[in-house]
Amino acid sequence: MKENWTMPSLKEAKQRTKKQAVIEKSLFNIPSEVKDIGYGKKYYLRTYGCQANERDGETIAGILEALHFTSCDTPEEADLILLNTCAIRQNAEDKVLGELGSLKRLRKTNPDLLFGLCGCLAQEEAVVKTILEKYPHVDLVFGTHNIHRLPHLLYQAMMSREKTIEVFSKEGEVVENLPVKRFGTHKAWVNIMYGCDKFCAYCIVPYTRGKERSRQAEDILDEIHTLIDEGFKEVTLLGQNVNSYGKDLKIEGGFAYLLEEVAKTNIPRIRFVTSHPWDFSDEMIDVIAKYENIMPFIHLPVQSGNDEILKIMGRRYNAKEYMTLFNKLKSKVKNAAFSTDIIVGFPNETHEQFLDTIKLVDECQFDNAFTFIYSPRVGTPAAAMQDNVPMEVKEERLQILMQHTNHWAKVKNEAYLGKVIKVLVDGPSKKNKNVFSGHSETNKLVNFTGENIQVGDIVDVKITNTKSWSLDGEAIKVS
Repeated sequence: MKENWTMPSLKEAKQRTKKQAVIEKSLFNIPSEVKDIGYGKKYYLRTYGCQANERDGETIAGILEALHFTSCDTPEEADLILLNTCAIRQNAEDKVLGELGSLKRLRKTNPDLLFGLCGCLAQEEAVVKTILEKYPHVDLVFGTHNIHRLPHLLYQAMMSREKTIEVFSKEGEVVENLPVKRFGTHKAWVNIMYGCDKFCAYCIVPYTRGKERSRQAEDILDEIHTLIDEGFKEVTLLGQNVNSYGKDLKIEGGFAYLLEEVAKTNIPRIRFVTSHPWDFSDEMIDVIAKYENIMPFIHLPVQSGNDEILKIMGRRYNAKEYMTLFNKLKSKVKNAAFSTDIIVGFPNETHEQFLDTIKLVDECQFDNAFTFIYSPRVGTPAAAMQDNVPMEVKEERLQILMQHTNHWAKVKNEAYLGKVIKVLVDGPSKKNKNVFSGHSETNKLVNFTGENIQVGDIVDVKITNTKSWSLDGEAIKVS
């Protein structure tokens, strides 16, 4: 290992202190010797994983274009290839490493091509060791805590032509003065906090993203006002656990306060992800119910319907408590729709415990569910448990679970037949350019026909046909 490399450490990443995170408003800078480093060069950025990664991708693109790089659509055109990675499951890691191996061929035709890997995978010790051992063509590795250092790291990698590795394993700070290149024109991601302190037994995120740390409310609201001025119609408030917002800053009311302040900006649509059931307060529910521009769509991960498995997972609630919250939201929030996350085959899960999950799914009748086979992540408590559910049993349980979740998704969609709903237009449908596509207030994908419609319009659409995962309709008018 080279002395000037900073390698990740899961042990250090796990540490939590009572020290308040620093909010940095002038940390990002571009040294004079770096400011023109991208002239005449193209970058290709591929982002994997969640919305937080997507938002990081917008910051990375903003920095690269501030350095005068221009984006390109294919890796074959690029002078710099950056993979912004996800670490949540093994298949995400396998996909990235497979892509790295495949792209190596491009070095033959472009010897000066620079390869970089960043994001959550870069925060894992085992992954960086694998990169060093098996992917020597990777020139640059950096993590989630030092995106603001990208100009310096690129200069080092490009000028010295030496491998550059800088991954900080720490609680983290909040860096406010980063540039951004928005990938959308009418819908935007807005970070409200970073990190997670829940340490669910299966989850690597607290190690890769650091301590829970909130942005100041005025900085968030300033960003949203700027987006409104730029014509954006929808914001999604982002955090690993948005319900914990403001606790570290002692903000009275926490996320309920922030959500109400965002609603008062009058931006047409507000969404938020992700919510941990443990922190979902009655005040939050009241605010969601009160404002029409807070969309009645709630992602509420349950993970399991069995109390013993929930306890082993470290989820901090039981099935009854989850159902109490679910029913409270359903009764107070008009036309509420719900999605969830569910893991099958967690260590020691019995068939009877799995059936408790099916029972909960049938009771909640989710509009959508993201279902997964348990995937051990090195360094998490669950990875030290015996993975004693055979893969064929896991796969069978997943199929049974999906039969139930797919059934309820179809039933929920069928209830929209003949109704008129508001759709925010994303653009032409991927399958038919003569058909428009967008999302309803309850986050349903809607494909519809109409005239004189533009991206970003909010359109009244009558639903004429329903499918398991989408709705078809006809536009009535633009509002």
